[in-house]
Order: sequence, then C-alpha cells, then structure tokens
Amino acid sequence: MTPSSNSKPNIVFLFADEWRAQACGYAGDPNVETPFLDKLAKRSVNFTNAVSGCPVCCPYRGSLLTGQYPFTHGIVINDVPIQETCNSIARAFNQSGYNTAYIGKWHVYGSPEGQNERRRDPVTRSHQLGFDYWKGFECNHNYNKSPYYFNDDPNQQYWEGYDAFSQTEDACSYIKNQVGKKNTEALGFESIHLESFKPFLLMVSYGPPHFPLHSAPEEFRSLYATKEIHLRENVPESHREKAIEELRGYYAHISAL
Repeated sequence: MTPSSNSKPNIVFLFADEWRAQACGYAGDPNVETPFLDKLAKRSVNFTNAVSGCPVCCPYRGSLLTGQYPFTHGIVINDVPIQETCNSIARAFNQSGYNTAYIGKWHVYGSPEGQNERRRDPVTRSHQLGFDYWKGFECNHNYNKSPYYFNDDPNQQYWEGYDAFSQTEDACSYIKNQVGKKNTEALGFESIHLESFKPFLLMVSYGPPHFPLHSAPEEFRSLYATKEIHLRENVPESHREKAIEELRGYYAHISAL
C-alpha cells in the first residue's frame, strides 16, 4: 500500500526474540527455510549496519520504546521497570495523529523486588506507555499456552494454539479495522485511499525463537527433524551434537514465524 504524498504512512514493526540476523535464507544461512522473508528481502532495504545499542532483552526494549540509550532510560538489566511517564514511541505517534497498537511480549513492566514477581501480573494501563490498543503479557515462554491481557482488563486470557499465529491474526484484524472493513476482505490495500483515515503504528512482538526451542508446531519441527545441519567452523567439537539438536528447534520456530 502506497500512501499519497500528502498522507502519513502506516507503520508495521515486527520483531522476534533472539532471532539472529544471519538466520535467514537471504542472509546466507544454509540451514533455515524462510521463503517469505527471502521474497520480501528482494524488494526491501536491508539495514545490515543497524544494530542494537544493548543486545539484552529489556534494555533493548526500553530503547526501542523510548529512543534512548539504556543508561538514560534506566533499564540496564532485565526486569528493571520502565518509567511509566516516559515519552514513548506510542505517545510521540499519538501526538502526530496516529492510532497506536502493541501486540505480544512486553517485558518492560519489570519486577522491582528482583524476583521476577511481576512477570505474570497485568500490566497497568499507565505502564502501557500510551498505546491505544495493547494486547500483551509481561514475560512468558510457553508459546502453546500463552496468556495475555487487553488494555485495562485485569482478566487473563489465552492466545489460541501457537501464540505467534494468533498474534498475527490479531494484527491482521487490527489492520483491517483501521483501514475500513468494506475494502479489506482480502487485504486489498491497493484500492484504498490512505489519506481518508487515521494512520496507525502497529508493533508486534513475538516470543519465539527464544527458548524453549522444541515447542514450534509439528509441521515446522518436521522440516528439520532429519535435515543435515551445517555448523559454523567456530563451534567446538564437544558442543556440535548439542548445537545441532538445539538448532533444529530454533530453525523450526523461525520457519513458523
């Protein structure tokens, strides 16, 4: 969908947890099957020099949501709470006339006592940092029984099946609702005049391929069950068998995504 020169573009930001940049077919990984990303890469800009200021979960998420370095926003290790009054990406886009949405893993609500005590708690509306539509969970790695909360509803709900699939369906529904149902029966965006409705920022945060590595749907695990896995030369001989077994599950999650 191509916006007119006078309209604001819609933005969809997808990110996964612990997906290495080289673990894609287009990036040269000889093991993984990522046909849709490979197709997208052929008509995209690939920012190979764009790297995280801190490759740890919560500090990175804090930087993504605030535009600040960890020593500025304060999340220097995992499970440190973000400041609920920060000038977040959602608030910045809201001020520019956007509707904003966040779906999936959050992991910046934090646990002030240092015991992961808030990982399963509802994230308060004020700590959702201004997103109009927030459907997420602080931290969970059971992707087949994955809970979530919606906005200010304190009742825990569960994604159906493998959570990344249900989260994607929810993201697609959000997009359809934003652009107008009558024009999106098959997501036919080319027929829509984007300047006629409110633009949106949608962020989708997937839990996999973060461990546990062997919980992807069976159809994707079967892709790698007997496939020869080529390891990098720097993998020690004593670790190769374990690395191959873990990579089978890791690649299964990636292909599922």
